[in-house]
Amino acid sequence: MIYVENLKKEFKKTIKEPGLKGSIKSFFKPKNEIITAVNDISFHVAKGEVLGFIGPNGAGKSTVIKMLTGILTPTSGRCEINGKIPYKNRKNYVKEIGVVFGQRTQLWWDLALRETYTVLKEIYEVDDESYKKRMAFLNEVLELEEFITSPVRTLSLGQRMRADIAASLLHSPKVLFLDEPTIGLDVVVKDNIRKAIKAINAEENTTVILTTHDLQDVENLCERIVMIDKGSKVFDGEISALKSKFGSSREMKFVPENPESVSALDYKKEFNLRDGDIAVEDDGYTYSVRFNSNKIGVEKLLNYTLSTIHVKDINVGDADIEEIIKGIYRSEVKLDA
Repeated sequence: MIYVENLKKEFKKTIKEPGLKGSIKSFFKPKNEIITAVNDISFHVAKGEVLGFIGPNGAGKSTVIKMLTGILTPTSGRCEINGKIPYKNRKNYVKEIGVVFGQRTQLWWDLALRETYTVLKEIYEVDDESYKKRMAFLNEVLELEEFITSPVRTLSLGQRMRADIAASLLHSPKVLFLDEPTIGLDVVVKDNIRKAIKAINAEENTTVILTTHDLQDVENLCERIVMIDKGSKVFDGEISALKSKFGSSREMKFVPENPESVSALDYKKEFNLRDGDIAVEDDGYTYSVRFNSNKIGVEKLLNYTLSTIHVKDINVGDADIEEIIKGIYRSEVKLDA
């Protein structure tokens, strides 16, 4: 369905020297610098797959998505979606994709939601019978009826997000791009949005590319992730494989009887550990100890902690996808290990 081969995007940046003289000089004899935003990225996405596309701010995620949606043209490399090249076949291509940006809306602010959908129906050239069936399905999955007659400007963030997802699916796209679909939403609404995305994917076999900073979205919706950093791909595989390969990262949490007594704990010295092998954080009440279980066993860590200080509560958790990914970006976890 989606083929991305050696995709690269460079931007030309004008370097301006300081002061008025520098401004005049850069106007007549500009100095340019080439910035590589995306560097030789390749991945494939099968039909009906939900792919998590993640990375820190500035990693190049948005640039890749803009190339996949046809907004930007790659400097080099190839991307093909459902047999079409996005930036060459843009007019026909956009009829086959849906795009949702969490921070932006494609809805008309002062129109009632139902009227907005009527306008989109004409834009996408959806026939009356298909539109009727489509709206019945979207109403069922996204529960639009309670606010479909309200002006878009009166909708809550959660309602507006559901309305935007429905708008992007009105023309039955083969591929859906979701950029931060749960940003700013409360826990209950997030869960409802995730259930809706799952239902749409299961019912229609829609291929989904999801970009998000909320790793609960990734764990709930995706089996596979592509992770990028500084414009390059750093991981491509199933979440289960990521946990299996880097699952040595574990976390012990405890609540001390006396917080001042925690200063007596020196895990690095006691077990001869490096900075990347253990990290201790606290919120003033609970202490979290993230550690590499290949370097220090759980039993030894527990015994040392309990024999050194008195605790009210203590527990050890398995590897968490969020902590593993944080560790990768902090370079505590080595991908070539």
